[in-house]
Amino acid sequence: MPIYEYQARKKSESCSHCREPFEHFHKAMEEPLEACLHCGAPLEKLISAPSIGLSKTGLDSRAKNAGFHKLKKLGKGEYEKKY
Repeated sequence: MPIYEYQARKKSESCSHCREPFEHFHKAMEEPLEACLHCGAPLEKLISAPSIGLSKTGLDSRAKNAGFHKLKKLGKGEYEKKY
């Protein structure tokens, strides 16, 4: 289920819950929140950076175990296996 972030449009008319950005879970098909669930202040949906997780080695161990590998570019159209 996606995580959405919201914040009050006007901090002067908001409660401590919506004054600062907060997360709300709901299905992608559901309508976004328009008002704070605690005080009813109008909300705006924030654009959040996606969470992209990489393994420490840069290659997911499951992918490596499945036979995938990284390629190192040597030149135009030339590559060699890195792992």
